[in-house]
Amino acid sequence: MYDWVVLWDWVMIAARWVHVVVAIAWIGSSFYFIALDLGLNRDRNLASGADGEEWQVHGGGFYHIQKYLVAPAAMPDHLTWFKWESYSTWLSGFVMLVLVYYMGAEFFLIDPEVMDLTVWQAVGISLASLAFGWVVYDQICKSRFGDEPTRLMIGLYIILVGMALLYVNVFSGRAAMLHLGAFTATIMSGNVFFTIMPNQRIVVADLIAGRKPDPKYGKIAKQRSTHNNYLTLPVVFLMLSNHYPLIFATEYNWLIASLVFLMGVTIRHWFNTRHARKGNPHWTLFGTALLFLIIAWLSTAPMRHAPEEAALTPISLIYAAAPGFADVTAIVQGRCAMCHAREPGYDGIHWAPKGVVLETPTDIAAHARQIYLQAGLTHAMPPGNLSYMEPQERAAIVDWFQGAGQAGIDG
Repeated sequence: MYDWVVLWDWVMIAARWVHVVVAIAWIGSSFYFIALDLGLNRDRNLASGADGEEWQVHGGGFYHIQKYLVAPAAMPDHLTWFKWESYSTWLSGFVMLVLVYYMGAEFFLIDPEVMDLTVWQAVGISLASLAFGWVVYDQICKSRFGDEPTRLMIGLYIILVGMALLYVNVFSGRAAMLHLGAFTATIMSGNVFFTIMPNQRIVVADLIAGRKPDPKYGKIAKQRSTHNNYLTLPVVFLMLSNHYPLIFATEYNWLIASLVFLMGVTIRHWFNTRHARKGNPHWTLFGTALLFLIIAWLSTAPMRHAPEEAALTPISLIYAAAPGFADVTAIVQGRCAMCHAREPGYDGIHWAPKGVVLETPTDIAAHARQIYLQAGLTHAMPPGNLSYMEPQERAAIVDWFQGAGQAGIDG
């Protein structure tokens, strides 16, 4: 029978899978429609009155697509809306934020050496920052400053750099990068929920009522959709960054994040230019490669904070007091600490993988759940069993962890 740790891990697996699935759907439809719009042939006098058309072939079938600059003369019988991909991505991402960073705030969200926060203070800052991002961005877009697209994009970039600096001075490096991604994703989903969809509903209502829709609503929606197009790839990078300490745990993690946003622009510019049939801007490929090399160089800077001995929480105290802890400590120090150390001794390992240090009893008690799942219940660690952990040693880890659970952890 599954214990609570296994069930909880499957809850997080399910949430992460849902998030990835719906994010693929959102990104796919978003990229497709941007490419479609840029590739339309607008030099034809179409009898339908459409602004442009394109023929496409996929999966053995031919598709004839037309786009109306504002709207068709009458409401079509069937209209497909694209909205749930965005909503589901944000909602599932927020569930992940709660499960990992809010419920695991002491481990993943808070770094006392950065800012000594209580759990509720950290969660409050997180929620407030996400709301702040959307409100500020939306107001800037609606202001005179937002009338000039290039100026608006530069202003948005400055805001993102500022938020990167704020986050790395409030949260742990891992949480800072994740929050910058969540901050940006909130803006993107807010564009769909608060601007793009309401504007489309206004146009549809005008068609049903027999009125001629105002073209400004389509113009505004397209502006927000373009912003989403350029922000998508940096968000994906930041969401993956928590798996790589070279991104989140270096001295210049905020600068790395800032350069990632520029890479998003260069990559999307190459695709958008190609889709618009305006040539092959190879300079964007070289620019992207140069930015990536600079990021890799910055990642070799010292870790933002040299890992200190983990603090004993009430939960980790129970693990430290559980029967068999001394034996497990010896096992982990002998089989795992050559890599999971403040100064790893294994060739080619320069930082503790995932930032997890397992040198002292306190370290081991603080990471009890990860040790149980990775080296006890499964054989994920050590990788390839390079340190030859014996079956009886894995059994000892399982007995120790479950014994602590019986002492009250799972209650």
